[in-house]
Amino acid sequence: QEEKKQLTLKVEELERKLETTSTQNIEFLQVIAKREESIHQCQLRLEEKTRECSSLARQLEMAIEDAKRQVEQTRERAASRERVAQSKMLDLETQLSRNKTELNQLRRSKDDAERRYESRLQDLKDRLEQSESTNRSMQNYVQFLKSSYANVF
Repeated sequence: QEEKKQLTLKVEELERKLETTSTQNIEFLQVIAKREESIHQCQLRLEEKTRECSSLARQLEMAIEDAKRQVEQTRERAASRERVAQSKMLDLETQLSRNKTELNQLRRSKDDAERRYESRLQDLKDRLEQSESTNRSMQNYVQFLKSSYANVF
């Protein structure tokens, strides 16, 4: 009887322990379930953030490629403008050289023409002076002849 009573007490105590353990088990299962749910939510957020990061990485790569393309186009335009400018500069330098040469030729021609005209002018002045001198001589001779004829008649 005593043994049965002790066994009953032990059984009751074990049942209480079992009940406590079961309650703890249920609480642990709830905690585990909450943690699993939390882990699941975290995984979902992680996947979402991963997709977002991938999307942003693709956008960044596209933006970088676009920027590289724009830089290359800008370089090409600048190089093209520089080539055009250099070509224009060479043309202008060639034109300047031709103009200088032409100007020098025109100056020489002008100087030659001035010298020729000066020489011609001097020659004409000399001839005019000689002609005037001849005229005076002839007028003097005519005057002499007149006075000689007047004296004779």
